[in-house]
Amino acid sequence: MRPAAERLTHLLALFLTGPLPVRLRAWDGSEAGPADAPLVVLRSPGALRRLLWQPNELGLAEAYVTGDLDIDGDLAVALSRAGQAFRDQGLTRPGPAALAAAVGLAAGLGAAGPPPRRPDGRARLTGRLHSASRDRAAISHHYDMSNDFYTLLLDESMAYSCAYWTRPADSTYGLADAQRDKLELICRKLGLRPGDRLLDVGCGWGSLAVHAAREYEVRVTAVTLSREQRDFVAARAAREGVADLVEVQLRHWRHIDGGGYDAATAIEMGEHVGDGEYPAFAALLHDALRPEGRLLIQQMSRGADAPGGGAFIETYIAPDMHMRPVGQTTDLLEAAGLEVRSVESMREHYAVTIDAWRARLEDHWPKVEDIFGETTGRVWRLYLAGASLAFAERRMGVDQILSVRPAREGGSAMPATPAAWYATAEPS
Repeated sequence: MRPAAERLTHLLALFLTGPLPVRLRAWDGSEAGPADAPLVVLRSPGALRRLLWQPNELGLAEAYVTGDLDIDGDLAVALSRAGQAFRDQGLTRPGPAALAAAVGLAAGLGAAGPPPRRPDGRARLTGRLHSASRDRAAISHHYDMSNDFYTLLLDESMAYSCAYWTRPADSTYGLADAQRDKLELICRKLGLRPGDRLLDVGCGWGSLAVHAAREYEVRVTAVTLSREQRDFVAARAAREGVADLVEVQLRHWRHIDGGGYDAATAIEMGEHVGDGEYPAFAALLHDALRPEGRLLIQQMSRGADAPGGGAFIETYIAPDMHMRPVGQTTDLLEAAGLEVRSVESMREHYAVTIDAWRARLEDHWPKVEDIFGETTGRVWRLYLAGASLAFAERRMGVDQILSVRPAREGGSAMPATPAAWYATAEPS
């Protein structure tokens, strides 16, 4: 009988318009394909069975997550090379005779059988899309998995958003420094001064809330739907001596009340709002601000012809998220009565940030496996590798959008130039 890898290449050739873009190593130890291509390891016929039952991104991802399929070497590099090759040559739709041959080849490889069990970790949401209860469940799925896990993944700032790399990473400048520079940039763009009131919607683990309170002496109302985050931020504010300046609330954005804020932020929270709900979200932020108050939204976007998150991310990582091209978001903010004053792309910064998280995940891999299990670790390994590529290859972006609520007469109180935002001096 011919080696399994050789038979696999014949099977794949029925669907490819060009040469095999990867090298295959099958469960019997045989290999086939270009010697210089990324090496894909199929550990059992179960990998092929998963792809037959689910011949799409999700089937491929679940084959990896379960360990039926593995990549030899850097996962992001392999995904990039293989993905580009598939995009360049495309797939073909085989005719009846070719499909029959494919079924025979697959059966001969041991892929026939019932659908395989799906791995643990899928989001299971019910109810109306973007209702308060469903949003709470979606946020809980992602952010309540464990503060201990995010402590391993993130730096000491616990900032879970794109950092701002003011110089290349080296032994003297790393992730924590770039996150500090991002927090500083946000505070400077908002023009924060002692005594100001800041509304932080989707506050995460409190990196911005605590930084603004400690460094700028502002009073912060921090809002989250995650109980784990609410408890963490409250304890952190007390530990860092700013409990009197930081109030953390467990509530949906729709239930935010009060107004007159000098500034407001939504740092990578708007992706969870939903398409139909975003106009109401923008209107609420407008109404929360006093005239001449500033809003800074840091938000992921998708390319005009790119799908955004994709089936794997929405199934295992961030269900119900919605991204749009950045221009559509600025249109929605303007329609709510805000004046957009600055849009700064940080796309390349995110690839570097995610690669830093990837490095931390690998550094802590034994702990991740021991405490959270191999499946969870592989879900996150795949997610971070794919996300880094999405930003590097311009399928996704991230932007800081600074807006102001103009006064009735049109005043904005904005500085004449943004030079002070990028100053190197410490905040006053």
